Amino acid sequence: MRARVGDRLCVHGRTVSRPDRMGDVVEVRGPDGQPPFLVRFDDGQERLVFPGPDCEVHPAAEA
Repeated sequence: MRARVGDRLCVHGRTVSRPDRMGDVVEVRGPDGQPPFLVRFDDGQERLVFPGPDCEVHPAAEA
């Protein structure tokens, strides 16, 4: 999985009661766009994320 700053990361909820979490990639710490990613989630929390199979990267819209 690769990402760039500005991409959106979606972490899918694992159970019915857990909604998906969306956030913006604010820093890519791995080589060549690879994890880990520093993500600012929509609730304002920032987390270092090592994405698993429950994650998707949505590329930032190009201007």
